[in-house]
Amino acid sequence: MSYGTTRDEYLTSTVMSASPAALLIMLYDRAILDVRRAELEADGNADALKLSTHLIHAQDIVTELINSLDVSVWDGGRQLQALYLHLYSALLAANVSRNAEEMRECREILEELRATWSEAAKRTADQTPVEAGTLGVG
Repeated sequence: MSYGTTRDEYLTSTVMSASPAALLIMLYDRAILDVRRAELEADGNADALKLSTHLIHAQDIVTELINSLDVSVWDGGRQLQALYLHLYSALLAANVSRNAEEMRECREILEELRATWSEAAKRTADQTPVEAGTLGVG
């Protein structure tokens, strides 16, 4: 068994056994990593294709966040949806402009959202499953 196969099996196992809150945090972590990598490409005037690939992957993650958000579950759902839509547009604009500052702003939004969801997950960890369902992720 190769390292790549073992790694893929581990990642699959990790994702399949993760709670919805943990999966959400994983998505944020990856989107942040993608944007950070794009920032480094932009700063170094390196490969434009790599930069674009990172930002497109981050856009795909934001699309998944938009599609999985159930805005009817809690009052802040529509505002979060609007923030996700803004973030998607900002990532698209950063990809077109290749502007590291625009990418940094996107990363900061993602980092703030990740921190907020991480805190919400910690607070709901001790609640019953019905109460924990108020995270708004479906």
